[in-house]
Amino acid sequence: MTGLPAGMAIRELATVDDVVAAAAVLREVWRTDRDSVPTNLMIALAHTGNYVVGLYDDERLVGASVAFFASPAARSMHSHITGVLPEYQSMGLGRVLKQHQRAWALARDVGTITWTFDPLVARNARFNLSVLGARATAYVVDMYGRMNDGVNRGDETDRILVSWAVASAPARTPVQVAATVAVPADIHELRKSNPSDAAAHRVRVREELRTHLDAGLIIAGFDTRGYLLVAS
Repeated sequence: MTGLPAGMAIRELATVDDVVAAAAVLREVWRTDRDSVPTNLMIALAHTGNYVVGLYDDERLVGASVAFFASPAARSMHSHITGVLPEYQSMGLGRVLKQHQRAWALARDVGTITWTFDPLVARNARFNLSVLGARATAYVVDMYGRMNDGVNRGDETDRILVSWAVASAPARTPVQVAATVAVPADIHELRKSNPSDAAAHRVRVREELRTHLDAGLIIAGFDTRGYLLVAS
């Protein structure tokens, strides 16, 4: 696929061994001994025509992505999890996986892909809102409850839900901004060095964003200032 380094490929996962390998990759990415997606569920999703793919470096599985269809009338699917091994991160592979997911969805008459991300993770906010041009549709407090993996342990799982209209032009970064909400440059490092400060940012960002959303503003982008909110 275009954008992949030589020797790399994205393939649908078709066998039990493929799925077991993908589960192991996701455990390593999330630094946990528990499956992010149970292997039996991943196999069931794959066998019923959902999006279950692996990213390969030659024959080594180094990334995985799982998405499932919404109700038929919605013509939508939800991207539940995507992960790439640490040594393959910061290579633009996340964007390639998203473009593969987009092409896969379009081939199946799916018009919208939704997913969630942690509002405190600046690089994900920038990628989702500014690079892909997805639209933020909701802020959900503690969406998944407390999680015990190495990424989310000890924190509430607030999430922003986004919607990506795959057949439309990406949403543009707004010029006129009514409000901004800043986030830490690297929340993962802050959680290690100062957990109480990181927890305080969770509450602050939650309160600021929800206040603006309740006042009728919408999240319309992300840049060095943080979240960009505009009148709806």
